[in-house]
This record gives sequence, C-alpha cells and structure tokens, in this order.
Amino acid sequence: MTTPFPFTSGQTLTAAQLNAITTLPINDQTASYTLVVGDVGKRVIMNVATANTVTVNNSIFAAGDTIFIANKGAGTSTITAGAGVTINSASGLALPQYQSGQLVALSASTFLFFESDVTVADSGLTLISSTTIGSAVSSVTVSGAFSATYENYLVTINGGSASGTTYLKMTLGSTTANYYYGVSGYTYAGVNSSSAGNNVAFMFGGSAHSGGLHGQIGIYGPQLADETVFTIAISEITTSGVAYAGGGFLNNTTQYTAFTLTPNAGTITGGTIRVYGYKN
Repeated sequence: MTTPFPFTSGQTLTAAQLNAITTLPINDQTASYTLVVGDVGKRVIMNVATANTVTVNNSIFAAGDTIFIANKGAGTSTITAGAGVTINSASGLALPQYQSGQLVALSASTFLFFESDVTVADSGLTLISSTTIGSAVSSVTVSGAFSATYENYLVTINGGSASGTTYLKMTLGSTTANYYYGVSGYTYAGVNSSSAGNNVAFMFGGSAHSGGLHGQIGIYGPQLADETVFTIAISEITTSGVAYAGGGFLNNTTQYTAFTLTPNAGTITGGTIRVYGYKN
C-alpha cells in the first residue's frame, strides 16, 4: 500500500501504513520535468523516449530534503541546475535508461547528486538519444543531441537506404555557411576525394542505395563557444564497397543543441541514428 506521505500534524497511522513506510509515492513523468517541493521523499520516474532534463530550481527545497530520481525511458535524463543552483556529483548528472540516483539538498541552492551505479556513469560513453529514420524522408533532425553535460560526442549511423546514390550532409542548428572539410572515398576501383571551404554543410560519404550506411561521426565542442570539429569514418554497403574518411570544422562560435542529416538529392529510408556523449 502507499504511505500517506507527507504526514500531517495529528494524523493517526494504521499498522499497515507504518509497515509500508518505505513504499513512497511515484511521480511518473513523460516529458522534461521541473522538480517541486511535493517531490521530497518521492520517487520521480522519467519515462521519455528522447533526451530530457530534470530541472532543480532555487529556493524550492530546504537542507536535508531528498528526492529519488530514476530513468526508465530510452532517452537520457540529465539533472539540470536552474538559475543560481549548484549541483555537485562525483559520477555525473546524466542518467541513461534504467539508471537512478538521489538528489540531496545542502541548502536552498546547493545540492549533491549520488548516482546509484557509478560503473555505468564511468563507462566513457553515455547514450543520449536514438532516432529511427522514417520512410522516404528528405531530412532527419535530432533535437536535444548536445548539452553542457558533455563537450564531445559520437554519432553512429546504421542501416537505411536512399532513393539514389547521393551524398549525405550534416548541418548544426540552422547554420548553412562556414563549413570546411576534406573527405576521401575508397572503392574497389580506386580513390576519390572532395573538399570545400565556406560550404553550406559538412559533406561526408554517401547514402547507401542498397545494403545500408554504417559508420560514425565525431563531433567535438558543439556546446562550446568555439569552432566545432568533425571527424568521420563511414562504410557504404554496395557492390563498389565504398568507404569514406575525413574531417573538418564549422568556423563560428555558436553553441548548438541539434543537428540535421540531409541527402544531397532524393530521400532516405530506415536506419538508426544514435548520439553518445563522451564522459569528460
């Protein structure tokens, strides 16, 4: 049974309620959430398919208040400090799926966060989001990919096909200028390469027209007020056995949270885009 928590003055508890003292209420959330004072002593359960935040605001809690936070959704839940709030943690503030922790108030504006399983947090890579590409789409945007929690990211692409042989291009946010890159492609028949300065997007590899596109893109510093750097290693499953490698940078100091993948022509179908954050 559920304990009638918080208790009120003059309240009488039954033996069954006293025996259920550890059966605390659950606050189930399906979108980014801001903690309220009523969450003290509760279990806040995040159940969101994409990256989300649990925000802790100033002057809501008092010293000693404790909130249990768990993530059962596929999207990483990041404990986020509101204005004037400091949250310290030895293991990080990002909770991947099935991870949990306790938030303890030291004052109205200072908190400690204790993650339940430090081993997961210290693994080096944390899954932030997983996006399935639809059918015959002209572009795919991954929102909430980057945050202040991580400086560097790994984006993987697996599967999918294109309506024709074409290049893929990546843009950050709404920026369509100042991309500089150099990419080399290798096939059974030989080598080809391309490069550009002040381009409209970062161009890399092709959209596989048969077996699928597989590989990874390193994105370094998209949330820093500095240039964003790219590296790629992509293989395209075709009879030509195409592989691409290269890198480049975006020459501005904008801080980004999202990116878009677009075929240079036609559409793409299927496959999965996953975003991972590198532990600092």
